[in-house]
Amino acid sequence: MKPDSLQPKYEKAAAVICKQGLFPFPVNETTISILKEAIGDVVPELDLIAAFDNKASQTLAELTASSGMPEETIFALTTSLAKKGILFNQPNSAGTMVFRVLPLMMVGLMEYMFMGPLQGNEREKRLAALFQGLLDQVRDSVQQDYDKMVPFFQMAPPIDRTVPIRETDDGKPIRIIPVNQTIDTTDRVLSSQSVEAIIDKFDEIAVGHCFCRQRRTLLGEPCQTHAPLENCFTFGKSARHTAAQGFARMIDKTEAIRIMREAEAAGLVHKAFHPNSRTDRPETSICNCCKDCCDTLRGWREGGFPLINATRYLSVIDADRCSGCGACVDRCPMDAIRLGASGKAERDEASCFGCGVCARFCPEEAIALQEGERKVFILPPRLRAKAD
Repeated sequence: MKPDSLQPKYEKAAAVICKQGLFPFPVNETTISILKEAIGDVVPELDLIAAFDNKASQTLAELTASSGMPEETIFALTTSLAKKGILFNQPNSAGTMVFRVLPLMMVGLMEYMFMGPLQGNEREKRLAALFQGLLDQVRDSVQQDYDKMVPFFQMAPPIDRTVPIRETDDGKPIRIIPVNQTIDTTDRVLSSQSVEAIIDKFDEIAVGHCFCRQRRTLLGEPCQTHAPLENCFTFGKSARHTAAQGFARMIDKTEAIRIMREAEAAGLVHKAFHPNSRTDRPETSICNCCKDCCDTLRGWREGGFPLINATRYLSVIDADRCSGCGACVDRCPMDAIRLGASGKAERDEASCFGCGVCARFCPEEAIALQEGERKVFILPPRLRAKAD
């Protein structure tokens, strides 16, 4: 079939994929071009994606009915689409195989495309450029309709959750200031507050490459912090999925802790992800994010997305112990710390998501972490003057 005759099928597949996830994306030339690169001209795969139009997650029986395809064909197509980062194909807790179409990003096609070892070929570079073009378009759209987007952003749940670093650079415990109120846990489960506790919960752990840093490299913008690459974690059935598709490799708990320690030494932020942003459910993954490349941080700084984060900590600076060296200012991924008129470090509470990076690298041990559950919500900067 000629490429032009496939256009309606690409448009239909794009319409299905673009409406998935926390933030929908437009169906346009860029998103269709992304699918052309990712899927190619495999017509049955495009037809199968279209079958998810009314329901994003389907059992085999449901997908057989919605697609009109036999089971053998469905298994072959879903296996191929999973390896392309389009579908998630793992059994649910009851053991029933469920097929779920993934979003373009957060977490979907973009993340999985750049999570495995890079080949550095032209296709990867084209995809990286296309995704960047899409992010730029989203930013421009948000800036154009800024006031209309604010209520939508305010209703969104936290995208991720900060898990704090617990030790200083020389191995001493970071001081924790306990919460002053009793936490009601009657109808919920408290989320794990250390990477060790998270790792201990899972027997299946996989690690892949940071898709943000890899994508920046393909764009000709390698990480300026020179952060290590292989520290993107998935757990449980997400680990089984990423390992099965070649996006990651299975590791044991000892290696997982070693990699986490390496990430902390590099000043990276532990960010945990939960199903549907529900922090009372077990983690599906942990990213180790740098200030330079993280798509969440860049998307916010560049005016495309709000920063929405769940955290249980807030950094507290002891002015008497602070020497004004500025290490925390340089290290803070949120630019939430500055040196005040007195020459001492000052922290902006609204911008701090309690990662502990500042406390880790403070040579005077002048920074502690104060407990207290918070939602950090910061609108993207307004880059365009409001129209009269």
